[in-house]
Amino acid sequence: MSYDNVYPFVYLAWLAGAACFVLGLHYMNSPATARNGNRLSAAGMTLAVGATAVLLLVQGIDGLAWAVIVIGFLIGGAAGLATARTVPMTAMPQLVSVFNAVGGGAAALVAIDDFLAHGEGGGASVSTTLFVVLGVVIGSVTFSGSLIASGKLQGVISGKPIIFPGSRILTIVLGLVALFGTFGLVFSATGTVVLDPLVADVVLLAIIGAALVFGVTMVLPIGGADMPVVISLLNAFTGTAAAMAGFVLDNPVLIISGALVGASGGILTKLMADAMNRSIMNIMVGGFGGGDHATAAAGGAAAGTVRAIGADDAAIQLAYAQLVIIVPGYGLAVAQAQHACRELGELLEERGVTVEYAIHPVAGRMPGHMNVLLAEANVPYPMLKEMEEVNPDFDRADVVLVVGANDVTNPAARRPGNPVSGMPILDVDHAKSIIVIKRSMGRGYAGIDNELYANPKTGMLFADAKDGLAQLTSAVKAL
Repeated sequence: MSYDNVYPFVYLAWLAGAACFVLGLHYMNSPATARNGNRLSAAGMTLAVGATAVLLLVQGIDGLAWAVIVIGFLIGGAAGLATARTVPMTAMPQLVSVFNAVGGGAAALVAIDDFLAHGEGGGASVSTTLFVVLGVVIGSVTFSGSLIASGKLQGVISGKPIIFPGSRILTIVLGLVALFGTFGLVFSATGTVVLDPLVADVVLLAIIGAALVFGVTMVLPIGGADMPVVISLLNAFTGTAAAMAGFVLDNPVLIISGALVGASGGILTKLMADAMNRSIMNIMVGGFGGGDHATAAAGGAAAGTVRAIGADDAAIQLAYAQLVIIVPGYGLAVAQAQHACRELGELLEERGVTVEYAIHPVAGRMPGHMNVLLAEANVPYPMLKEMEEVNPDFDRADVVLVVGANDVTNPAARRPGNPVSGMPILDVDHAKSIIVIKRSMGRGYAGIDNELYANPKTGMLFADAKDGLAQLTSAVKAL
């Protein structure tokens, strides 16, 4: 069959694949249909890739090109399978950030190739040149920025805001270089400015270099507490860069899927920023917090007023309560204690206790982190309650069990003048009794003491989350 006969069917297959992406995203609105949404999206991608392979076969590309494609599939598929099977849920945010970097870098490379294919920009239309340069800029910023964000989350780079003398000025200068370079190439395409092909190459290299360094200087000054928001924003950048590549290649699947990722990532970024009661601009200008290694200074605000509690005393409170609310946090994820948490919850339910799980929007390091962990442990979705739904329940809760959550429970957020001021929190301190499982009095990402720990109603069970939950489960069974 000829190319002209096959292309309409391939184009329809691309549109069908894009439709699968849209429906798949819609199904992800509900935990009950999210799995099918993932499957539908994967089917759409399979259809789009298969249709593209058919088109390439009809075009008759040479053996070397097929070898590169097959090798790329094998390497990428093997890497994807290995990471999916080996990376723990606690490391999923940094993995997502690496995937963002890969997506942004790929979009930038596609744009660069198209720029060179059109004779260094001279043979391209104004619209194509604009999409090419935007793809290069956004893709390059996403690539380097995502790698820095991943390094901060992984601990390879300090989670503290890193600011060096002149860093903000450098960021502004880099942004101006990318901006004026873009104008230069676009005006060259219109004929307003005549650029020699070699000069055009140099301008493009300057744009790439400025964008890559801009991504680094943009993310370094942001604290570890804000990395989930940054990753979401960079994910939106990745989608936008992919959409730009779709316009360059005239590929509807890339345009639609990129636009979906860009729009959904942008909405998610706004929702996460709202959950922290902060503007996106405030986050990007510079974050707060000291990262994982920030620890409470001796004699801190909570020192001397903290009441330690044993597992047996805590178990009595839990076993004879009517309503227990469990508040999971990143400490639960680090300890891989979701199964122990579910076991304790089921044991309490067997004794007639009503158990709920309170999920803060930014608990953990990515949206839905706690939901996914608890779902992995087969905790029923109806038991997982979002902050707005569960906050009224704290007033009638007999016991709240906080497992590894810190800043999202800090009553200091209700007062002005501190790093968490104004951040919506879980109203844990409204409960009749509070039990906190924590390894030490270390501070959270915001770098301040949690006033909840000094509350007279709070008992501190100092233990690793998994070990602490196991102690409570054994003590409840012994009653």
